[in-house]
Amino acid sequence: MGQAEAAHGGAADGRSDNTISGGIFFHAVIQGRDITVQLPPRITPALSGLPAPSAAFTGRDQEVDRLLRELAPDVSGTGAGRAAPVTAVSGLAGIGKTELAVQTAARARKKPGWFPGGVLFTDLSGYDPERSLSPERALEGLLRALGMTGDHIPNGLQDRQRLYRSVLAAYADNRQRILVVVDNARTAEQARPLLPTDGVTAALVTSRHTLDGLDARLHDLGVLGESASVALLDQALRRARGEGDTRVADDPEAATTIARLCAGLPLALRIVAALLAAAPARPGASLAAALRAGHTRLDKLSRPDRAVRAAFDLSYRLLDGNHARLFRLLPLNSGPDLSTEAAAHLAGTDPDRAEELLQHLADAHLVEPGQVWGRWRMHDLVRLFADEAGQARATDDGRDAAVDRLLDHYLTTAQAADTHLQTTPGLPLPDDFTDRDQALEWLDAERGNLVAAATAAPAHHAAATGLALALGTFLDLRRYANDWVDLSTVAVAVCREAGDRHNEKAALDALGRALLRAGRSGEAVDTFRACLALCRAAGDRHAEAMTLSNLGQALASLERFVEAVNVLSEAAGLFGEMGDSLGGARVLGILGPIQIELGGSERAVGYLTEAVAHWREVGDRHAESVTLDTLGLALVGAREFGEGVKAHADAVALFRECGDPHGEAHALNNLGAALIRMRRFDEAADSVLGAARLSKEIGYRRCEAMALANFGQLLLQKRSFDKAVTPLTTAAGLFRETGDRRSAASTLNLLGQALAEEGRFDEAADVGVQDASLCRELGDRHGEGIAWKNVGLSLCQVRRCDEAVEALSSAAALFRETGDRRREAEVRVQAGLARAAGGRPG
Repeated sequence: MGQAEAAHGGAADGRSDNTISGGIFFHAVIQGRDITVQLPPRITPALSGLPAPSAAFTGRDQEVDRLLRELAPDVSGTGAGRAAPVTAVSGLAGIGKTELAVQTAARARKKPGWFPGGVLFTDLSGYDPERSLSPERALEGLLRALGMTGDHIPNGLQDRQRLYRSVLAAYADNRQRILVVVDNARTAEQARPLLPTDGVTAALVTSRHTLDGLDARLHDLGVLGESASVALLDQALRRARGEGDTRVADDPEAATTIARLCAGLPLALRIVAALLAAAPARPGASLAAALRAGHTRLDKLSRPDRAVRAAFDLSYRLLDGNHARLFRLLPLNSGPDLSTEAAAHLAGTDPDRAEELLQHLADAHLVEPGQVWGRWRMHDLVRLFADEAGQARATDDGRDAAVDRLLDHYLTTAQAADTHLQTTPGLPLPDDFTDRDQALEWLDAERGNLVAAATAAPAHHAAATGLALALGTFLDLRRYANDWVDLSTVAVAVCREAGDRHNEKAALDALGRALLRAGRSGEAVDTFRACLALCRAAGDRHAEAMTLSNLGQALASLERFVEAVNVLSEAAGLFGEMGDSLGGARVLGILGPIQIELGGSERAVGYLTEAVAHWREVGDRHAESVTLDTLGLALVGAREFGEGVKAHADAVALFRECGDPHGEAHALNNLGAALIRMRRFDEAADSVLGAARLSKEIGYRRCEAMALANFGQLLLQKRSFDKAVTPLTTAAGLFRETGDRRSAASTLNLLGQALAEEGRFDEAADVGVQDASLCRELGDRHGEGIAWKNVGLSLCQVRRCDEAVEALSSAAALFRETGDRRREAEVRVQAGLARAAGGRPG
């Protein structure tokens, strides 16, 4: 190996001196002054056997950079701070491990001085029983690549391993550092004999398993993000069909759908690109539609030379019976992930054993550990594969019994958690949880699974109905209104199909409250009326009273206050007949806000003060916090500002104690509004900005908008007009996004004022036009008149007189229509001045 130079000369003592320098030799070399020998033919090392990197490669820059840092030579020569010379990349079948290794090796090879000895590459095919290489066979190939002839390669693993490592060390000593890439190893035992031990030669290993026995730096490779997936699809298609193939760019919606359905798996994306390349007339939307059906998706993700199903099958076939059974059962959990405890119920085993099984599946990258230990998830395509395998073995695995065990676990635990959320002092608590906080923590973690289980299990009457009822308090507390609506809708349908009128009442009540929380008050009214009919037919007077109180709240939210008061009075009468003081307190809590809306704040204070006393007496801290916050509004409306501030502050503290951040944010905003009324601006700013921050953190966009609007109003009052523009602009946008057009219009009015005070009259006029448009949509003719008046005044300031006259004339007509004669007269004078300024006749 290498070039050799023979030197012949005489030593000082007259003897001959023959040396050979400049090469690395691992076979017999004969030197002599007068001896002629037949040397073996020179063998050229094959150190460039790296597969060609794909031209379509994206979304892995961070991973490549990280691996390059691991492979970098130790320029200091001390070894300090260097990572282990072996780096192992693991991940799901088709995740792109080989491509990442090849791309990294190719870039490392080009870096001057990194790997002057070249790159060795071997594919162990560890997961294919027909092609898998033993370490002995792999070493033979690597030794031949290093220049060893067959007659110099010994038999036996140990001898080949010793020679291989000696060769690598010799290259390293000769400043010919080599990179060894060992691809597709199944086990540490298969890869270990191929790894260097000289401390200089670097190695990069890929495997579907986490090879934690190699003393290597471990890296887990994840799926591609959505944008990277679309980019890979586009690159691969253009590579195959040329730059003129713009199907991905032309239909980004279809490309995004395909990326989502492939779940970021590069193998699937490359197959999709091949399918499109093979059919140049096929639009991306056609393939996206074909992939939507989950039961046939794996069939579609296939080409003659590769298939997603086949890649997964190689990993699946290596599982033993217990691991394979759990793998097949996991898709029965229809939620996004599952806990070890839930997996134990599926498998019918204890949590310790379930954790062992799951960890083995995670080592094989057939499941993934969640961000929190004890939770696990499956790649979408792996889930489809596992479900196919599970359906084929349904009887053997006992799938029906597994579903029953899982649903029973979710239902009983959810009911126990609900008891902790609703309980009052002195009542017995289930021992599933130590306290309310732990119950909330479990519900937060399991929400996706509980909702999916309830909506996907209509055949399981008890679970579909029971989960909808057990989760109502939690979903209301966390403002998951859409989930609550979905669960309750399923429960109503299940009960009706089963003829279960008793639970149908409860499900209708839950659906009505969910619709009310979702802002769908009209539908809530209809639902409560249907529930009321069932209550009366069954003679259930308590349920009737509760439904009447809910109906009254729904009517009030539609501003049908007279109807609401009548219904609530009927409910109060029924509660009184039954001696139910808590029901009466609930009615008072609903009547209070109605009185505030009707201008009767003093009466509202009386209602709400009495309700607060009831909730304190029974120890219902959450009901107390809600009622205290409303009491604060009533007190401020009655101009009892100090008491109102105290009520809001107490409500904030109670909401925080109850773990209700939405209520806390709402009360903080109300506290800030009260402080603004008192002109305690610094304290008010702390409250409303705190409400905005908390609302943004929890995704409570409407409250964030209200808080920002209050902050903008505060700044207007402080005459900080320039600072008010940004919060008011953001608030108006959020109100529009949440569908609150009335609040958006009032905020635009404030924004227009701020812009006009800043002298930004053109912008103020544009905002006023938006305000007028919203008011017209809402049927608020008076508000529309005010908006057009503001538009006209702003246009006058920038001498757009004709437009100003038109706006002011519209305002005058609207004020006449609404009977506001004072404003009408005022605006007609302003319109006349605008005509004069514009030189138009009056």
